[in-house]
Amino acid sequence: MNPESYDRAVHIKQFDDAKTGVKGLIDSGITTIPRFFIHPPETLSALEPNSTTRPDPQLIPTIDLSGLRSTIVEKIARASRELGFFQVVNHGIEPEVLERVIGAIKGFHEQPAEIKARVYRRDMNRGVSFFSNIDLFHSQAASWRDTLQVKLGPTLPELDEIPEICRNEVVEWNQNVTKLGEVLMELLCEGLGVDMGRLKEMEFLRGRTMVAHYYPYCPQPDLTVGTASHTDPGALTILLQDQTGGLQVKCGEEWMDVKPVPGALVINIGDILQIMSNDEYKSVDHRVVANASREPRISVAVFFNSSDRDSLHGPLPELISPEKPALFRQFSYADYMRRFFTKELDGNSLVNYYRLSGRE
Repeated sequence: MNPESYDRAVHIKQFDDAKTGVKGLIDSGITTIPRFFIHPPETLSALEPNSTTRPDPQLIPTIDLSGLRSTIVEKIARASRELGFFQVVNHGIEPEVLERVIGAIKGFHEQPAEIKARVYRRDMNRGVSFFSNIDLFHSQAASWRDTLQVKLGPTLPELDEIPEICRNEVVEWNQNVTKLGEVLMELLCEGLGVDMGRLKEMEFLRGRTMVAHYYPYCPQPDLTVGTASHTDPGALTILLQDQTGGLQVKCGEEWMDVKPVPGALVINIGDILQIMSNDEYKSVDHRVVANASREPRISVAVFFNSSDRDSLHGPLPELISPEKPALFRQFSYADYMRRFFTKELDGNSLVNYYRLSGRE
């Protein structure tokens, strides 16, 4: 094809107008991926693992939440300071519940295209949306995944808005993940030495959004990604992933696999918690490689954002001292989230945008 004759915007619009997502492309029998999914050489070269310097996945700890509280606090605080990622087991959610949620999300994505098309939309203010690539129209390249998004809080959407095939499981998951989110927020606050109800007070338990990703088989996994490198904007993310694998975390200059642990949930620190902790906790880059397996990969992330959009946020006052002055300026959460959604998913983190360059 003559490069000059390729109209990227037209191809992207055709893909979006079809409302069938990436799975629709695979179902159509394609053997090569559309050009707008191909990532630039610098991204693709970074996908090649350096076997000599690649970190050991065992570095990401799996923390047993049924242990001694002081030990749990210490382990979570250390992981949050050093890696920004950890896994939890004995978290109070039964393995059958995890399996049901994965199964229901897989079921949604594998419905006939015309059923899913009813909720295909880019209006992120709606309670329920199905789409492929939230940043499709302004990213450098698209990623090989489809997404069902449900705004869980402060209040769930009307039940008949949630697709019937996963309705009960979404409602149940919301209850479970809210309880676990509160437990984790208390432990994270204790690790910082602040009042354990501090994050809940600031409404971080209420602004919950679920994104349920479906990563179909990719015929050219060396040319694209499942999710581009990014950090999460919220306080923390609770991720349920199936046993396929593909999630990677940046550790120094290298990428490390987050190996699926049966029954475990993956927890990571978001940008706002790095800022509020005054750089104590770390929000780190992570990505998902394109799925080379014939079986789809399913993951369900719940982001905990503040529902208080107008108050000023910044480093917690109790973590600021003459010895450790504030490292970030203050901002409203509304401004913060607007900036997140208007930049590319693989753009620079908000942590750097709000960081003070010197004493101000």
